[in-house]
Amino acid sequence: MSSVMQKAPPTLDWKLAALDTLAVEELYAVLQLRTEVFVVEQNCVFQDMDGADEQALHLLGTQDGHLLAYARLFPAGIKFTEASIGRVVTRSSARGTGLGHALIQRAIASVHTLWGVQAIRIGAQARLKAYYSQHGFVDVGMPYVEDGIDHLEMVWTS
Repeated sequence: MSSVMQKAPPTLDWKLAALDTLAVEELYAVLQLRTEVFVVEQNCVFQDMDGADEQALHLLGTQDGHLLAYARLFPAGIKFTEASIGRVVTRSSARGTGLGHALIQRAIASVHTLWGVQAIRIGAQARLKAYYSQHGFVDVGMPYVEDGIDHLEMVWTS
């Protein structure tokens, strides 16, 4: 038996909302978390606010008013021919708890609830291939570099 204790997954309150229905504080928390991880932590200078947020639904996972997990969801025909999930992120302090898995499961279920069970295409950072594979996403052999980071197109089909 290991003497190392693993953190229990946090219990989150989930919210799914259009951009124009987010409170100012929620929007600020989303943009702060995305910048903290995608720009600062990953040392990647890129335009995070890409003009697509208005077309997305935003999935926020909070605990005691603090944003710990986030993803944005798109119906088919916006980012890809298929529905898509993007900007998947968890706060560094919550990593290793299973929260990332809960987030992607919630995102997939939300896409299916909103727009019916269908294929979901993502542009995944290549280093996260195994993570997304655990959730049924398959590499479709279309690697590319975006903002200096290796990515893969992956599709969930069922």
